[in-house]
Amino acid sequence: MPHPHPELSAPGELVPGGLRIIPLGGLGEVGRNMTVFEYDGRLLIVDCGVLFPEEHHPGVDLILPDFEAIRDRLDAVEALVLTHGHEDHIGATPFLLRERGDIPLVGSELTLALLDSKLREHRLRETVHHTVSEGHRLTFGPFDLEFVAVNHSIPDALAVVIRTGAGVILHTGDFKMDQLPLDGRITDLRAFARIGEEGVDLFMVDSTNAEVPGFTTSEQEIAPVLEQVFHESRQRIIVACFASHVHRVQQILDAAVEHDRKVAYVGRSMVRNMAIARDLGYLNVPPGVLVDAKELADLAPEKQVLVSTGSQGEPLSALSRIAQRNHHFVHIEEGDTVVLASSLIPGNENAVYRVINGLARWGAKVVHRGNALVHVSGHASAGELLYCYNIVRPRNVMPVHGEIRHLLANAALARRTGVPDENVVIAEDGVVVDLVDGLATIAGKVNCGYVFVDGSSVGDITESDLKDRRILGEEGFISVIVVVDSVTGKVAGGPEIHARGFAEDDSTFDEIKQPIIDALDRVVAEGVDDAYQLQQTVRRVVGRWVNQTHRRRPMIIPVVIEA
Repeated sequence: MPHPHPELSAPGELVPGGLRIIPLGGLGEVGRNMTVFEYDGRLLIVDCGVLFPEEHHPGVDLILPDFEAIRDRLDAVEALVLTHGHEDHIGATPFLLRERGDIPLVGSELTLALLDSKLREHRLRETVHHTVSEGHRLTFGPFDLEFVAVNHSIPDALAVVIRTGAGVILHTGDFKMDQLPLDGRITDLRAFARIGEEGVDLFMVDSTNAEVPGFTTSEQEIAPVLEQVFHESRQRIIVACFASHVHRVQQILDAAVEHDRKVAYVGRSMVRNMAIARDLGYLNVPPGVLVDAKELADLAPEKQVLVSTGSQGEPLSALSRIAQRNHHFVHIEEGDTVVLASSLIPGNENAVYRVINGLARWGAKVVHRGNALVHVSGHASAGELLYCYNIVRPRNVMPVHGEIRHLLANAALARRTGVPDENVVIAEDGVVVDLVDGLATIAGKVNCGYVFVDGSSVGDITESDLKDRRILGEEGFISVIVVVDSVTGKVAGGPEIHARGFAEDDSTFDEIKQPIIDALDRVVAEGVDDAYQLQQTVRRVVGRWVNQTHRRRPMIIPVVIEA
């Protein structure tokens, strides 16, 4: 993956008394959030999340931040602070702990509980935990940390204040300003104002909804829509949402009780996360409403509610398998209602619409964000961001969490509130920012590519490998086997040509066999006898012919055997 700022060189030594910020993910993309802070030779990490693959990442399971920039300095890491429990903020933590297993973990009760279940899956031993909540202050080396309550689409989210000798940083994490949250826990604007009065030298602000005017809709606005869905449905209701969206599941449970229905969870992550949320008191499960998914099938359809994973159209998720009618015990029927209660993550549109079409084909009514208010964002819109800038009055601003258009929109909001242009820093992944003498400036870049997880393989798959996979998937491949005499260099057998995903009849290639033999004879006569060079000759001849004759660019695999 080319660096977005090729003009930048590696940063020089950090000025004594300065603070260095190294974003390793989350800037220029929505996902794999990870930021490293360096002061006085010590490091603090905020978040360590994953990015989910898109269609142009065939075979990839997850995408991690690139740890290479700090790999030889992991012993200098004081702590890993996790702002909340979403996968794009905690999902890569097990992979970091494989490289240094005793990094102290700092986060809220729910965040660390969700992480612990992931660590057990990875068979990692439990490291030192520091459970914090709003108002707590902790010190790790030269970093004095304070935590502030923020409202998000998962309970227990926190902003973090980082105090060092170089200044005060306020990192919002993911947040919004819902004034009527379901759990009553609002973003603590009083704390933001107090910290602003102290003086915020660098404000790192969630940018996801910076292009959206006004204020983000309250979670409570969804309740009437869900009520209508439950009231109108005469058969089974299936609700798909993120496996971490405790508030949405709470609304579903409450609606089910109101309409005398039973609820079952479908999907391993949903079952696991909701059990954690219930045990810790973040999810109130009314007595008798929750049953096992297989028991639910024994009830009349009008008594059933399924809460499922798969709102993003993930191929192996419960909802995708239901839409394809290959789920082992949930079979969609005409008249069922399916609610996709989540936002549409960029890049997932085609997968989601495939699921919607699959469900509709079997007669289900599909309710989604495009036709009903069944989801609201967990991120602050432009009006909320302006409010925060006016409260905090930061000296410097660094937009975080978002694609480049989101970062630029957020920067424009900061300037409108009076932050000088030279004090607004636009940085993408790998762009290093130094805070020195109260001014934040770009100091250089570090290499910061994608690290692909493919099954048990981590980092072994390259962009070149993915290019080959895309070619195989889109253009097919052709194999050419030629046997040459080891003494004379003449073709002694073949060419034998086979193809997959290109042409059904191998006789298609009859016309190119003689040109392959002629080309090999020609280069042998010129003194070429290296098998690799002979293979390249075959590749060029076949590639030119395929391109001119069929306008295709398949993968060509030549094999030259000396006999």
